Amino acid sequence: MDNTRVFRMTFASVYPHYITKVEKKGKTKEELDTVIQWLTGYDQQGIQKVLDEKIDFEGFFRDAPKLNPNVLMITGVVCGVRVEEIEDPLMQKIRYLDKLVDELARGKKMEKILRE
Repeated sequence: MDNTRVFRMTFASVYPHYITKVEKKGKTKEELDTVIQWLTGYDQQGIQKVLDEKIDFEGFFRDAPKLNPNVLMITGVVCGVRVEEIEDPLMQKIRYLDKLVDELARGKKMEKILRE
């Protein structure tokens, strides 16, 4: 499967959809940003820079300050595929983010989302 189209999507084009998804379920943009920061190591300024510069997902994850060491604790199904079984490292990171956003939108406690 060619994932190039997904990899070239800008983070800024998807971020508003993440916000809408979590806000519909009573969560906040700040909580979403906390989840993104936990996964990638970006701070708020880093996230804003990625948004302003319209960085694609490939660059977003390539330039992430530090992927959280507990990322392997993220398991489950996104789009019918188990995230722990995805072979392409970049697609797996994208799906990790999707999984965390889904968990936030479902109302899972932040401690559990952040694997504390």
